[in-house]
Amino acid sequence: MSFRRSAKNTLARALNRDRAQSSAAPAHTTPATAVIGLGNPGPEYAQTRHNAGFWCIDALAQRHRIPMERRRAVILGTGTLNGVPIALIKPRAYVNRSGSAVKYLQARYSLPPQRLLLIYDDINLPPGQLRLRPKGSAGGHNGVKSVIEAAASQDFPRVRIGVGRPQNGAGQIEHVIGPLPPEERQTLENAAIRAADAVECLLTEGIDAAMNKFN
Repeated sequence: MSFRRSAKNTLARALNRDRAQSSAAPAHTTPATAVIGLGNPGPEYAQTRHNAGFWCIDALAQRHRIPMERRRAVILGTGTLNGVPIALIKPRAYVNRSGSAVKYLQARYSLPPQRLLLIYDDINLPPGQLRLRPKGSAGGHNGVKSVIEAAASQDFPRVRIGVGRPQNGAGQIEHVIGPLPPEERQTLENAAIRAADAVECLLTEGIDAAMNKFN
């Protein structure tokens, strides 16, 4: 067998194995929406402000009993939300390289940007406040900038979770990936749950209804 044919067969087996691992939805179901929560991988970042998007994905996965499984570039769960096929995604790259998850989704599902829904932390909002928008710029968030570059578009909806600005002379990086005070943790955990409510509303009633309820 030639090297080229061997490599082709290896790739085909890997793709088949990747598809077969998801049992929450039919293997060939293309999601109506891919919900991407931003955050940094690794336990050292699990309880930081920058991982608010991950918390929302975890809440949705638990609520709708969607198992999350490790893939090459993402942690992925596929299932349904009120009958709507969805994919839940947590990138396995650091936040400023979140666009790698979009490239994976484009290769796997060929989704246009308008069928992405991004969830992420925002220092320009007070802690716990939500803000939904149908599209927009990165607003200084490097993870969103990476997603926009990978999607070649900024025309996708997003749910922003406020984490507040740095206090007491702290830098922005220290603020978003540093230790989270216990009193603020509960505020952000509650916000992540409300963000999950907002995602459900957006997917079932539309962006305008969700903006009216949660902005």
